Amino acid sequence: MHEVFHEGELAVQLRAGVKQMAQRVGRMIKTTIPFAAQEFLSEQSFAAAATIDSAGWVWASLLVGPPGFMTADEQTVHISPIPLSGDPLVENLRQDRRIGLVVIDFATRRRMRLNGQVEMQEDGALMVRPQEVYANCPKYIQVRTVDVDPVDLRPVTVSRHDVLTAQQQAWIRQADTFFIATAYPQGNADASHRGGNPGFVTVPDPGTLIWPDYAGNMLFNTLGNIQANPRTGLLFLDFATGSTLQIIGEAHVVWDEEQLANYRGAERLVTFKVRQVVESGNRFPRQWRFHSYSPHNP
Repeated sequence: MHEVFHEGELAVQLRAGVKQMAQRVGRMIKTTIPFAAQEFLSEQSFAAAATIDSAGWVWASLLVGPPGFMTADEQTVHISPIPLSGDPLVENLRQDRRIGLVVIDFATRRRMRLNGQVEMQEDGALMVRPQEVYANCPKYIQVRTVDVDPVDLRPVTVSRHDVLTAQQQAWIRQADTFFIATAYPQGNADASHRGGNPGFVTVPDPGTLIWPDYAGNMLFNTLGNIQANPRTGLLFLDFATGSTLQIIGEAHVVWDEEQLANYRGAERLVTFKVRQVVESGNRFPRQWRFHSYSPHNP
């Protein structure tokens, strides 16, 4: 039988004691897009994408547009052209066609993952041919709705840093949501979501982040990719201002029980060493109204 998981995922599943359960859950991973998922994609205005640059670093990028900017049939997803000043996504896809998408409806806590290959269209649109398609559970998603969608867009401002500034550290310490991009060297790129109550991501110093890994779907796609390839990208959003923080660096999984004791609900930890930070002001033309934290947050 064809193995659904690569050696990094299998190693983490084995260490976590869920290898047999993961095999059963892994049957939900499809190579085509079910009709319900096609409808879901056409209704969404938000996605996070994972792409890989020429040096092998994995980046997490934001894709936003009006409902309908993503459309799908069973074999493809079409994403309308999106201006991405200062973002490496388009340049990355010119030299490495792999892309991972996580699409979230924050109002309903519904989300899906889709990993595949991109064909760049002449008009700047992306045509994604999926290789892995599956739904994710609603855990750790905070409920938000779009409050303001202004017509007059301010220009995007971009600044770059080698470590986190004091303001960026404060931003991360207050975050309840971020996105993580990983890639298996001989396989797909993957984008996923992480959430918790504010403070679930700690910043011991300007070059280090630590966050807990809570109970999930037991597939360990993200941690399995990290096991095989520590180069990882993070994306933090300021839902009030429309600014984003993209960070690339090296992630590692921590299993030490003594360290886990400091993080409520953690089954593992992930430590992340910062290599580059890109802060973009006015990245997305929306403001979001917060409603409630996930009842699953520890």
